Amino acid sequence: MSAITSLIPARFLTIIAHLVIVITIFWTRENNVKACLPLEFTQEQYNSEDSKLVVALSVTLALFAIEIVGFFSGVSMFNSSQGLLSLAVHCSASVSLSYFVFDKWECWTYWVIFFPCSVLPAFVEILLLIAVFGLKKKPL
Repeated sequence: MSAITSLIPARFLTIIAHLVIVITIFWTRENNVKACLPLEFTQEQYNSEDSKLVVALSVTLALFAIEIVGFFSGVSMFNSSQGLLSLAVHCSASVSLSYFVFDKWECWTYWVIFFPCSVLPAFVEILLLIAVFGLKKKPL
């Protein structure tokens, strides 16, 4: 099996692993929100941190949608550069977010994980989608 064809299932599995962890955080965000707050907190503080985390998770899910559309449309499925980038960042995001859940990291650390691991591959995917469908260029 060539390197490019072996990247495809690995990339798919790491994207799905990252997606599953984000959905898990969405469902069980109460514990993570409480980890962001001091021992004594008001309902306003809780609601504020909860809404920030919901926004971050929602944007992450939207970026997943963009990346999965690009992947399944074939635009980036056979692109080895995007495959390696996506594989690396989603794998590191899966590991980091697992620590985020189990060690109850503070909520601001989600943003540190979010930008390189969700925004970067989605941005490259958008560029590939624009190049292929907008400019009618052949994918690399």
